[in-house]
Amino acid sequence: MKDQRVERLADIIVDYSTEVKEGDLVFIRSSYLAEPLIAAIYQRVLERGADPYLRTSIPALEPLFYRYAKDKQLEFVPESERWIWDHCDVNIYITAESNTRALSKIDPDRMAVNRRARRDIIDSFFNRAAAGEVRWNLTLFPTEALAMDAQMSLAEYEDFFYAACWLDRDDPVAEWRQEAERQQRLIDWISPRTEVHIEGEGTDLYLYTEGRTWELSEGKENLPDGEIFTGPVETRTHGHVSFSYPAIYAGVGVEGARLEFEEGRVVNATARQNEDYLIKTLDTDKGARTLGEFGIGTNYGISEFSGEILLDEKIGGTIHLALGASYPETGGLNESAIHWDMVCDLRKGGRITVDGDLFMEDGRFVIP
Repeated sequence: MKDQRVERLADIIVDYSTEVKEGDLVFIRSSYLAEPLIAAIYQRVLERGADPYLRTSIPALEPLFYRYAKDKQLEFVPESERWIWDHCDVNIYITAESNTRALSKIDPDRMAVNRRARRDIIDSFFNRAAAGEVRWNLTLFPTEALAMDAQMSLAEYEDFFYAACWLDRDDPVAEWRQEAERQQRLIDWISPRTEVHIEGEGTDLYLYTEGRTWELSEGKENLPDGEIFTGPVETRTHGHVSFSYPAIYAGVGVEGARLEFEEGRVVNATARQNEDYLIKTLDTDKGARTLGEFGIGTNYGISEFSGEILLDEKIGGTIHLALGASYPETGGLNESAIHWDMVCDLRKGGRITVDGDLFMEDGRFVIP
């Protein structure tokens, strides 16, 4: 029997999030574990008169690649892959993991080589997205591995995930449009202001947003969604921040991460666990030690950490900072092969003030 939540999610992704239309070239990427959602999206793409281009993967092959590939192979990017990223009208990616820690023992330097080789593809894609030339969506398909990370049964995780997408509501699309209105009110208040001061346990950080654009997130590029974000001025961030939850990147969790900034760059980085991985990743390239994104979670339907950044960065009352590449639509200028989101929980004693005016306290917005 089909899970009707999967069918509803496919409807939203195809018709609302990416607005697939006749003649579109639709790039669909995932592992075979997401077969029910892949099939539902694939069917709808065909029904809308668009052309699906499907690339499915076997999760077990990725650690094999990083373990056995020679340097030249790590740097190799097929021309067919470059072509589809440069020419697709819609790009849909579905996270579906069988083992979220499969890369935890891989040398981070080897992964950095591969990320650098693909940087021009990703930069080009996000420039196309900022110009409105391609629509995209990132979502996930619940698996046992993701459920275990969240310390839930698979059934509990499915309920958690689909509720975070608001599929338990009568009209999820109408709810996302209302969320956009709520976010726009926040953006209207914060946009004219420029100095953001974030305070919390182990955190006293200043960043600056003059000349930058705040973006809302209403279920278009992500499902679930729920954040406002911008690209901080690259040379001015200063202070320190401690992250409440493990910062997970490429399957490796860094616990107790603490970063110190001067003139926009990380000058000191420590962690209780996997500190070496943190530092090596920060040394990926020149832009990896600079913030590319500052986001504030607005989805109060997500209340607990799950170990999946797609959900965790949306938790209402948290902020997230991404080291590395900026989103061009925000006006951010930072370039890097990485984009690493890290979450700081402000729901117990944290606050955000902007130009000296209180914006959030204890995880709740306090503006009129």
